[in-house]
Amino acid sequence: MKHTAADILIERLVDWGVDTIFGLPGDGINGIMEALRKRQDTVRFIQVRHEESAAFMACAYAKFSGKLGVCLATSGPGGIHLLNGLYDAKLDGQPVLAITGLQFHDLINTYTQQDVELDKLFQDVAIYNSRVMGPAHVEGVVDLACRTALSYKGVAHITFPVDMQTMEVMEKRRSERNVPHHGSTVRALSDRLPSEHDLHAAADLLNSGRKVAFLIGRGALNAGDTIEEMAEKLGAPIIKALLGKAAVPDTSPYTTGGLGLLGTRPSQEVMENCDTLFIIGSSFPYMEFYPKPGQARAIQLDMDPMRIGLRYPVEVGLIGDSQKTLQALSPLLKNKEDKSFLKKAQKGMEEWWELMEERGTRSDMPMKPQVVAWELGKRLSHDAIISSDSGTITTWWARQIRAKKGQMFSCSGTLATMACGLAYAVAAQIAFPHRQCVAFIGDGGFSMLPSELATCVKYKLPIKIIVIKNNTLGQIKWEQMVFLGNPEYGVDLQPIDFAALARAYGVAGFTIENPADCGRIMDEAFLHDGPALIEAVVDPFEPPLPGKIKFEQAKHFAEALARGQPYAGKIALTAMSDKVREMI
Repeated sequence: MKHTAADILIERLVDWGVDTIFGLPGDGINGIMEALRKRQDTVRFIQVRHEESAAFMACAYAKFSGKLGVCLATSGPGGIHLLNGLYDAKLDGQPVLAITGLQFHDLINTYTQQDVELDKLFQDVAIYNSRVMGPAHVEGVVDLACRTALSYKGVAHITFPVDMQTMEVMEKRRSERNVPHHGSTVRALSDRLPSEHDLHAAADLLNSGRKVAFLIGRGALNAGDTIEEMAEKLGAPIIKALLGKAAVPDTSPYTTGGLGLLGTRPSQEVMENCDTLFIIGSSFPYMEFYPKPGQARAIQLDMDPMRIGLRYPVEVGLIGDSQKTLQALSPLLKNKEDKSFLKKAQKGMEEWWELMEERGTRSDMPMKPQVVAWELGKRLSHDAIISSDSGTITTWWARQIRAKKGQMFSCSGTLATMACGLAYAVAAQIAFPHRQCVAFIGDGGFSMLPSELATCVKYKLPIKIIVIKNNTLGQIKWEQMVFLGNPEYGVDLQPIDFAALARAYGVAGFTIENPADCGRIMDEAFLHDGPALIEAVVDPFEPPLPGKIKFEQAKHFAEALARGQPYAGKIALTAMSDKVREMI
């Protein structure tokens, strides 16, 4: 049996530690599929129902496992479908390798079927991007693709002409300068600690601050314990960007939770009043929620030198791994006697969690989405992996579900794309088959890629899927009103019976409409041995209001109601009711 270029591709990926590839077969990758078939005991091929899902899964697999995520798509439209999920990986800094087919090498640019030069199309999304030129080219290209994606935390892309995939590996086809097996799969890792000078400069700045605050993101996920120790020394509240939700548990006495439109009032007040800010592993994009430039002196710790000072002017930049750098920095910090700044934030968080519990235990009809999130949070195991989608759903996920130590949380942080939530949960369950994996998603995002329910059934994945159904693109509705002062337009969705849809796919389907039944039905679904979907019908007029409302936002909200917002009375009543409850 001949040894083909596609065989070399898969064998080299296995050498790099790749154990899972997400994709959808097509005639543009038949040679690669045959190489996978012959090695199915070594590397798993997870068949998805849409290539966009394959890219989302590769991104999430990298996020949750720390390994290289790999996705595979055919030529032309198959490769095009990968792009959204690959941009998710690019913007959230995840190592992903995309492999695509390409048309016959001697028909490219002749208007043949599916004649799309995917290497040119992927130029922006990929930090390494190459077209295979023959069997002897494969090994070197794969080595560079894997090494670049893993080292620089980004997307690498290899596109492979279909006829070259099945070419036999022959030494006579090798150029004279291409020495066989000249590459290596060794990864060179570095501690990348900052200099002593920079560490002491950071310590001096933190020690001199009276009101110190930490802002932590995904780069701090491995450093939670050390960050809490430093917070205790400095009396510093810990604010969490969305992707840093699991870095410090929400039960920690030091954290004030999230920031921004999805964040908490105490976090915003800490930002408005701090005089020193330490940004750890975060590029939180909404600059309007940082302190005003000049208000606070700042330090930033990141693995990427390009991100230093990206969002806020800093005086000290630290380049290195968060955990190792903070372990070196912590002994240089002095214990502050005045912890009043932290104590005020802690008092604010006590009141905030009381408000979240009140909103999460309401008996109003229609049911409030916060109730579903609150009940879910009580049923999550100590090591659960919880994925969310983008929209108002992210607000309830960020606020109402308390992250516990040992759990993992993720979503599309920077791209904020819809449709990723279920795919993320599939990847999590594939990576960790014995952990509880939950998708907490909205009806808008879920209805874009519901076919991955079939993937759950095909691979017997016991994922639990909670779909918050309000029959509207809620985030867009409220942005139209609160940011622009316009009445909503084009956001209402045609209702879908998601429980019936789930059953059609072979997934157990449940429906919750009454908050009195929420816990009981959720328990029933979670006890089901296999994938289960809960359709939670909620109040479409419940607003995802910011933790601290600005005058301009309230003004625009009033303008939208006055200019003919549909159901203005119900919306105003719901918003006013929430505000009154918050003030009582």
